[in-house]
Amino acid sequence: MSGTPSSTSAGTPGKPGDDAPVGTEGTGDDICPECQGTGRIEGRSCEACRGTGIVNKGIGGA
Repeated sequence: MSGTPSSTSAGTPGKPGDDAPVGTEGTGDDICPECQGTGRIEGRSCEACRGTGIVNKGIGGA
């Protein structure tokens, strides 16, 4: 899912809910577990994903 609004340059800090910076090998976009992808919690922007509904999470196990 690259090219989404949550994408940033590899090695740069992302959102509070990210496991690692976007572009880090072994990671990818996932639905935010805090807001279930809506980008909102109790009428406010989700802090974990900064309102995008997407966070960068580790995939697979190395």
